[in-house]
Amino acid sequence: MKKISKISILLLLITATLFTSCGSSKNTITIVHKNYTEQRIVGEALGIYLEAKGFDVDVKELGGTLLCFNAIKNEDADIYCEYTGTTYGAIFDQTENIGTEATYNYVKDRCEKEYGITWLEPLGFNNTYVLSVTKEMVEKYNLKTISDLAPIADKLILGGDQEFPVREGDGYPALIKTYGFKFKEYKGMDQGLTTQALIQGQIDINTYYSTDGRIAKYGFVNLIDDKHVFPPYYCTPIMKMDFAQKNPEVVKALNALGNVFSNEDMQKYNLMVDEGGSVESVATLMLKDKGLI
Repeated sequence: MKKISKISILLLLITATLFTSCGSSKNTITIVHKNYTEQRIVGEALGIYLEAKGFDVDVKELGGTLLCFNAIKNEDADIYCEYTGTTYGAIFDQTENIGTEATYNYVKDRCEKEYGITWLEPLGFNNTYVLSVTKEMVEKYNLKTISDLAPIADKLILGGDQEFPVREGDGYPALIKTYGFKFKEYKGMDQGLTTQALIQGQIDINTYYSTDGRIAKYGFVNLIDDKHVFPPYYCTPIMKMDFAQKNPEVVKALNALGNVFSNEDMQKYNLMVDEGGSVESVATLMLKDKGLI
């Protein structure tokens, strides 16, 4: 009988450990989210909710849309919440506003056919883009709609996150194409910094998400999107179709969250985190408020 060396035994143990750890990781549901307040809350909420249902969950923060979408597409992650309008514009380069139901059906159909990714029930809130200004700006220029900015746009600074100016279908390129004017400058920054920038006059207009609680808190005015450049953005859990087929109990649990949360709900929770609340505690409250945990 061939004698086994201590080194060989060590290598066998290491190999066995690796296989064991790989096997256990397959039983863990990986949830990813983008790197701003609402996505952090929703990602954490999904994790807490599924853990309460008895699932083993790992929640991770990635960057923007493409990083999260590709993580699902490449099966490096299992679930994340995406917005219908984001996929419609940023993934599929569509610019025509076709309405809420048609947008959902469009992205669900194309994602399933082209990427093997399915969409579950939307959570209920519509986090579309809005252009917000101070009341003083409204009074000074008699503003009601985005079109009213045309005569003064070249003198104004538009602010917002780093992703908005590179989103061809639903971001700044679509905005200037639809309305036919450009601003003096676009200042990109972390979304959390934009409110103070607007208050302090570093920017004249802010590109907010409609569920941002600071809009109501500071009395900002949302200009009417009179040419309908911004499509609906309903936040929805997405996953690979293979994962959904193998995990029907996860699908059932997440579909129970369909249409549970309103824009006003998310404004409240987003504001709580933006003002210093922990993501975990707010996500837990979000679920408890609806009797989900």
